[in-house]
Amino acid sequence: MYTLVCPCIFGLEKIVSFELRRVGATDIVADNGKVTARGDALTVAKANLGLRCAERVLIQLAQFSATSFEDLFQGTYAIDWAGIIPQTGAFPVKGWSLGSQLASIPDCQSIIKKAAVEKLKAAYGISWFSETGEKYQIQFSIFKDQVSILLDTSGDGLHKRGYRRRQGAAPIKETLAAGIIDLARVRPGDTVYDPLCGSGTILIEAAMRAMNIAPGLQRSFAAEQWTTFPKKAFADARRQALDEIDRSAAFEGIGFDIDPQAAQLTAENAKLAGVDSRITVQVQDITRHKLKDAHGILITNPPYGERLLTPAQCSRIHQALGAMCHHNDLKSYIITSSDRFEEEFGKKADRRRKLYNGELKCQLYMYFK
Repeated sequence: MYTLVCPCIFGLEKIVSFELRRVGATDIVADNGKVTARGDALTVAKANLGLRCAERVLIQLAQFSATSFEDLFQGTYAIDWAGIIPQTGAFPVKGWSLGSQLASIPDCQSIIKKAAVEKLKAAYGISWFSETGEKYQIQFSIFKDQVSILLDTSGDGLHKRGYRRRQGAAPIKETLAAGIIDLARVRPGDTVYDPLCGSGTILIEAAMRAMNIAPGLQRSFAAEQWTTFPKKAFADARRQALDEIDRSAAFEGIGFDIDPQAAQLTAENAKLAGVDSRITVQVQDITRHKLKDAHGILITNPPYGERLLTPAQCSRIHQALGAMCHHNDLKSYIITSSDRFEEEFGKKADRRRKLYNGELKCQLYMYFK
């Protein structure tokens, strides 16, 4: 059994906990910005393929206290590195430290690397490692002198689904979009609108959720290449994920964008994701478009005025969103960093939830009708 650590966007910890339970993990504990759990090799594979809101799947190799470089070396040296890394494996080290006596990241990297090398030297009886084989990314975190040594099973971050080869300006991250979709309770049979669809991430993630398409099916993961990880686990997890897709699920995604290139990009990305039959997109200016007799869920990520558009332009978009939602039978979920959103939208949210879009602290404004 492995101890899994899944970092996530602050505010999505409970969602990731539910997702881990669905892939068979046990002993699940949510913390700020991460969720830990227990699981076997199949659980690791299913987590990589199936978690929509986690950023990575890490395996925790050791946890110990360290206030000196000698403590850090000995704690790292105690790990059975030969059971993890083959002679030709590459094992770079990266990590962070906060509120700890060991504050120098480069020095910590060097000590951890040295400890792993010395342990592998003793195990393999060699003095030099080519590191030309598969990559075993070592990560460390040091918080208040407590060290965690971890192994990254994912490789590229889990937000890289494989369908967004190109993207528009200021796109929402796939994992954040998926979290909002979960909060909006998108299900088969729903119609989802995004009147500022950009590269189509929200609509695509909603369609994949409704059809139960695992987000990682179009990509590979670091642990799939490891000689020390059971390859059968990923093969079994992929087979199960494919079997669970519901191609008959009713779902409609409707997108608009003022930019013709964005509309085209949404269509291209939807096709790459295999959900193009469920998504339509039109070139429309939200401040002029009159949506009529719409029923369903509106989910959108309007410009914040940080990089795109002026505050006055953003205000007009908020007013247009308000008019669109007030005159239609729409539940609405809108994420923005604007502290004047409710005033400009024209209605106080039924509920708000603090989320981070990159480094920006935002609010998800939720209107239940």
